Amino acid sequence: MIRIRHADESPHEASEINVTPFIDVMLVLLVIFMVTAPLTTVNVPVDLPSSSEKPAPRPDDPVFLTVKADHSLALGEDPVETSGLRPALEHATKGNHDERIFLRANKSVDYGTLMGVMDRLRSAGYLKVVLVNLQGQEEGSEAASQPISAAGDAP
Repeated sequence: MIRIRHADESPHEASEINVTPFIDVMLVLLVIFMVTAPLTTVNVPVDLPSSSEKPAPRPDDPVFLTVKADHSLALGEDPVETSGLRPALEHATKGNHDERIFLRANKSVDYGTLMGVMDRLRSAGYLKVVLVNLQGQEEGSEAASQPISAAGDAP
């Protein structure tokens, strides 16, 4: 005869899920990922081709924009306010928006400030910005700065 069980009767077996095997599998997977993750960041040696191009000649009258340690700006040797940057650039470049702007910054200037200045240059219409650092000079000697790394045309 078929026995009908009522809802108030409890079965003899435990209805709980055994999570111990699940935790064991997860720990094994965690160890595997921890071991293989550093392998994905291995540097691949690349032999880059050399360029036969001569470096671009330095302009006769380059326009240097300097970001000082106190985040103030100087166009050439003259201090300039952030609000007056566009008219000062128009005067210095004679309205030529294709002229390269050589941007140099004190090493204590943070990335966000430098990007803000580059954004102001872009909004003023100057898309050719060259980042300048001091090459072969002692720290603090800005007289002979050489543009050695170019940012190219800003988007």
